[in-house]
Amino acid sequence: MSSERFFETDVLVIGGGIAGCFAAIKAKEKGVNVTLVDKGFVGKSGSSAYPDTYCVFNPEWGHDLDAWMNYMNVGGEYLNNREWTEIVFKDSYAMYQDLVSWGVQFLEENGEPIRWKMDPLGDCETLQLGGKYEAGGRRNTLQILRKQAIASGVKIMDRIMATELLKNDGRVVGAVGIPLDSYGLYVFKAKATIISTGCAGFKPDGWPISELTGDGQAMAYRAGAEIIGNEFPDTHYIRADYPGSRAHNRRLQVASNGRRMKRVDSARRIINAEGDEVKRRGLTRFWLEIEIEAHAGRAPIFTEIDAITAERLGEDHTLRVVGCAAGGMSIHTTEGVWPINTKCATSIPGLYAAGDSLGTMQVGAVYTTIGVATAGASVTGTRAGLAAAEYALQAEKPTVDEEELTKLKKITHAPLERKGGFSPKWVTQALQNITRPYYILYIKHEKRMEAALTLVEFLRDHLVPKLKANDPHELRLAHETKNMILNAEMKLRSSLYRTESRGCHYREDYPRRDDPNWLAWVILKEENDKMKLSKRPIPKEWWPDLSKPYEERYPVRFPGE
Repeated sequence: MSSERFFETDVLVIGGGIAGCFAAIKAKEKGVNVTLVDKGFVGKSGSSAYPDTYCVFNPEWGHDLDAWMNYMNVGGEYLNNREWTEIVFKDSYAMYQDLVSWGVQFLEENGEPIRWKMDPLGDCETLQLGGKYEAGGRRNTLQILRKQAIASGVKIMDRIMATELLKNDGRVVGAVGIPLDSYGLYVFKAKATIISTGCAGFKPDGWPISELTGDGQAMAYRAGAEIIGNEFPDTHYIRADYPGSRAHNRRLQVASNGRRMKRVDSARRIINAEGDEVKRRGLTRFWLEIEIEAHAGRAPIFTEIDAITAERLGEDHTLRVVGCAAGGMSIHTTEGVWPINTKCATSIPGLYAAGDSLGTMQVGAVYTTIGVATAGASVTGTRAGLAAAEYALQAEKPTVDEEELTKLKKITHAPLERKGGFSPKWVTQALQNITRPYYILYIKHEKRMEAALTLVEFLRDHLVPKLKANDPHELRLAHETKNMILNAEMKLRSSLYRTESRGCHYREDYPRRDDPNWLAWVILKEENDKMKLSKRPIPKEWWPDLSKPYEERYPVRFPGE
């Protein structure tokens, strides 16, 4: 096995999605050295390779900030961090201009970007990304960002998985990682480090997050950072017969040459097995309608598609769909490292986060409108990159504690040293069997979650220490499995801790919102090798009007209320 390879940089960015690319580019523009590391290939990996909408607020387009904020506040059931909601809206147009200047295309009509509302009940508008498609239906937006990063002078290192953060005297001074096609240890010394590794999924079959295993959140947690927002599951759904397709999620206007032009009327009917329409529960489509219908015994569920799409697919006007498609992932911008300020700094000096790795709680308890995740990624990436560069310009040269490095090297390579043990693929499957059923993390109950947590703790304590890897690829899988199990524990403990229902967090044993007791965020942190949870109240001025009846504050009913 080869020895360590050392690299030194001013700013280290871990994760090369939209947030990571923005962070790297903006940091480089401040005149510091920047290294961008990704365990995949920057430009073709992560969920950032798939988005096709971008929410942009612009007063010159007639947008009303108060109306947009009210929609997000009510739709997110008052748990959105209004400071971050407003920041993303106000900064989004500047980031949109950056994208256009770099060559990212948006669908236009008469020279103006096509703006459309995801929901007729809301005020927020989003733009449709244009440009050509690459293999697998991915837009080339992220590849354009890669080219811009390279042109800016950012050093990109693909196929390297960061496994642990390096700390010295309470400060993060870089990270250690492993190459995916050879043996050895990569040691990155950095004055400032940005985590932008995306969400924490459990390798679902049907959503483009199979490589996003919560590595950044896990590393930050083990380093002592605060984590937030793990109790709100993502509720995207997919085609039952073709999990890799997102065709169900489109209603498009198609030109005579067959090219996709723009969306029209994106809200469609969902139909249960009894032929009845499934009424929407909230302001958006991203609630728990499908899971609740299935739990009531009214599955399979179908969604309508338009005639043009049906003809192109050679099918009728309905598609069978299933929920829980993004197994393990929380709502965009909810889960992640808690920021201590609006510059994306964490509670650990030298460590920043961005994108889905940063728990801004920008949308609250529901993914209120589409396109805000891509806008949030670009905004937080920009802010993290600028702040990290500013920190690096004033920071001392990073030094690595040799004892700490020796310990991390041993932890990183332990699965390779083992003669016997458990395959990471097998342990991952065991985790999926525990967490994937809809009645664990979607339709929740204390008894079921306690049972699942007991099994996850067993995986953590008995199987993770005995994970075995036969080659560099399996070593990556072993670290991903360890991180997924840690994130599963976070999600279960956070869900048990919040003893109410709100947004996409539904507990059968606590089916009502509990104001003002749970007008708060759940924060977790490692203390003395234990996962400690606490409640952080939101500012009182953000509360709903408690003098109004409950039914007016929350017009959406949960089963059992």
